[in-house]
Amino acid sequence: MADDDIEIDAQGDNTYLVVQPSELEDVRTFVTVTPEVMDRLASDDEEDVVRRTVLFLRRHQEVADFPEVIDLDDVVSSYDDYLEAMTTD
Repeated sequence: MADDDIEIDAQGDNTYLVVQPSELEDVRTFVTVTPEVMDRLASDDEEDVVRRTVLFLRRHQEVADFPEVIDLDDVVSSYDDYLEAMTTD
């Protein structure tokens, strides 16, 4: 899957709609970004963090298996290598 096939649309209140193609149909996921995670990542570009998070998650699961809602706090607590991957890419 190409990195440029990710559509990201800001929904307000630190929430983004991410649309990704999969074999059967497009997968739609709402991603919530918290100020705390942004501080930990030392970034102020939420859309870039969302894109990089989606790419990170693609290395761990199929797009078709993405949940409807992703909270970055949950990603931080679920993947030990997330913060390191996000700060070294």
